[in-house]
Amino acid sequence: MQNSRSTNAEGIDVSRYQGSINWRKVRADGKSFAFVKASQGQSYVDPTFEANVQGAKEAGVLIGAYHFLDAASASAARLEARHFSEVLERVGGAAALELPPVMDYENNPTGLSKSAINSVAMAFLTELEKVTGRRPIIYSGNSFAANFDASLSLYKLWIARYSTKPPYDTPAWKQWDIWQYTDNGRVDGIAGAVDLNVYNGTEAELREEFAKGGGDEEPMTNEEKAAFQALQQQVAALQASHSMPVPEWAKEAVAAAVAYNPQQPLLDVNGATSYDMYRLIVVMHRMGLFNKK
Repeated sequence: MQNSRSTNAEGIDVSRYQGSINWRKVRADGKSFAFVKASQGQSYVDPTFEANVQGAKEAGVLIGAYHFLDAASASAARLEARHFSEVLERVGGAAALELPPVMDYENNPTGLSKSAINSVAMAFLTELEKVTGRRPIIYSGNSFAANFDASLSLYKLWIARYSTKPPYDTPAWKQWDIWQYTDNGRVDGIAGAVDLNVYNGTEAELREEFAKGGGDEEPMTNEEKAAFQALQQQVAALQASHSMPVPEWAKEAVAAAVAYNPQQPLLDVNGATSYDMYRLIVVMHRMGLFNKK
């Protein structure tokens, strides 16, 4: 694989082990991106996840989240993907983060075959993309990544090799997108050691690659309008069900739905609202259905 360059964007990845982080100092120390641990297995949530996301965003650090995979079967992997997605909803969902969600798959405690490892990985990745609408990144160590076959090469690679020498080629990848090159870095704003990473490009290129929105939207086709009207009817039906206040993770989508057509609003915020309705509004928002034409 390729070596790093002096112009590569620099970043970190953190979890509860880094404690309370001063993200403004991290940004001032030249770190432009970060991945924070969100979850593990089918139930664990990193207690610093939400604070880290908020702090990084306020400091102007591009932020992403990762899930540590424990699954030993495809069915368990899909459950873990759903758990990860639910944890992401605490900060507005995967669409609220600049960087894609990450599958951290780096060990094999149950002794799975290579075929089974690939089956588990693909089950997690496809389920996560289905429920979040974003294509994930794969994180792994250089040695463990040798288990992944070419079917996973369509996913971007974040690889760990703690060395001044670049990672070596694997069956699925001949280059890295992000390289974690040490687990013993020092960064202002963090007490103790932290993982250091570089992106295969400049900070400007990183921001451009993962920029959200931008560009002119095409007007709705007649088919899209019909589908939108059908969704309006579903929303109306859902609003008639069990009432609940607007959850934090749905506020942005609800505001967009209300503002889409003030003369004939899609959503009556004063009416009965339900969890299912909020989920639908969030999905519609992520699909760009509330974008102004």
